Amino acid sequence: MRVVFAGTPSFAVPALQTVMRSSVELVAVYTQPDRPAGRGRRISKSPVKLAARAGGLPLRQPLRLDDDLDFLRSLAPDLFAVVAYGQILSAEILNLPRLGCINIHASLLPRWRGAAPIQRAIEAGDRISGITLMRMDQGLDTGDVLRQIETPISDIDSAATLGTRLADLGAEALARLLVAPEAHIGQAIPQNPLQASYADKLTKEESWLDWTQSAVTLERQIRAYFPIPLARSILLDRLVIVHSATLGSNTLSAAPGTIIGLSQEGIQVQTIDGTINLSTLQLAGRKPVSAKSLVNGFSVRPGQRFSTPKAFYAKR
Repeated sequence: MRVVFAGTPSFAVPALQTVMRSSVELVAVYTQPDRPAGRGRRISKSPVKLAARAGGLPLRQPLRLDDDLDFLRSLAPDLFAVVAYGQILSAEILNLPRLGCINIHASLLPRWRGAAPIQRAIEAGDRISGITLMRMDQGLDTGDVLRQIETPISDIDSAATLGTRLADLGAEALARLLVAPEAHIGQAIPQNPLQASYADKLTKEESWLDWTQSAVTLERQIRAYFPIPLARSILLDRLVIVHSATLGSNTLSAAPGTIIGLSQEGIQVQTIDGTINLSTLQLAGRKPVSAKSLVNGFSVRPGQRFSTPKAFYAKR
């Protein structure tokens, strides 16, 4: 069986490695073009590109997949495996492989269709997540379901830890499909659109911590936004990025955003209904450090207050 793989971020690498280890013929790997990234805006190669190069695989990076349509036709693929590729596939692409295009999506569809299913599940307080192996159609994650595997979301899961687990589950599901693809595709089940919810793309504006929210909401937000785009606030006119935090007590003794104490658990900050302990933080331009290190090097003390840029709230 001739397979084309398309993916870009690290989430897609376990699935690519699964295809490489299988008995199928991997005729091409597609990933997004190299683009500037990071503070230095250096040209960055995608994790899928690095994995493909390491494996000696034929790699292609067109700006648009349709630009490579003639080449794809020449490959005569039986199956297209797509994992977080980063482009919408046209009808011509979807109909090109004999067995269609298969996608690994990081949620239990139809819940959390869209761009940020892992982050939105944590942010919403979902207790269960999972992956869906889906036969793609022209809708947004609306295709028929081939297989689903569940995993619990723990109270300490971040988008990073949950994403790693889901990537491995997706690779496991794809491995099973590659053994008998026709049988899996023949058992596809339509989604119920009445149960659908949408995971909108994350924005940096959302990452500002609103201290008038509940402690639970803020703690989930911090976990959901790690490692991208990272939760943030302002303290003493400095940008402070929050990597991790834990729930505190139900104390109500100060205005939201006020530092009310320093402890082994971290910097205790007042919210609208209790406290939250900021554990790992980062000043803009510096490396992440423990709350204790930040306190010692940044003159943090009780009574100081975290805030959010007023310009953000003016637009809401």
